[in-house]
Parts: sequence; structure tokens; C-alpha cells
Amino acid sequence: MSFVGVVVDREVLTVDHGEGHKSSFEPVSSSVRVGDRVTRGQVIANVATPGHGPGGDAVHWGVRENGEYVNPLQFVADLRPSVLLPVPGE
Repeated sequence: MSFVGVVVDREVLTVDHGEGHKSSFEPVSSSVRVGDRVTRGQVIANVATPGHGPGGDAVHWGVRENGEYVNPLQFVADLRPSVLLPVPGE
């Protein structure tokens, strides 16, 4: 993790993927800390309450490449709209 903290009034989580790529998610609630290493498939955060969107359950996702915001869809193989699903068993 490269950043976990509050920006304005929302908790933000930023993952450093290396090679100049960082992903940020907000609003989230997370137990990871700056410097933690995470693995593929690991739960790193939950949607904060209240979130955004019609049901209050949307997360904003941003990607920076070498410090500049870019369209995150270029990093998703399936270009249909992304839908975050609940973690099984929760």
C-alpha cells in the first residue's frame, strides 16, 4: 500500500503496482496500512458507508501512470461496466 487515509472527508486507498502504476479507490474502509504487501485476490477494503451512487454502494476507481491520471478501462480485459460483488460468506 502506498497510501491509506482520509482525503477531504473520504477514506482513500492507493495500491502501488510498480512500474509507475497506482490504483486508488474511494470511499472505502480498510484495515491495511501503508507499506503492507498485498496479494492477488486478497480483500483490501470494503465500500465505506455511506458510499456513492443510487444505493450508496459505489466506489470511485482511478489509475495513475507515472503520476498522470489515465483511463482505467485500458487495464481491464473485459470492457463491460465493472460490478463489485460482495465477498462470499460476508
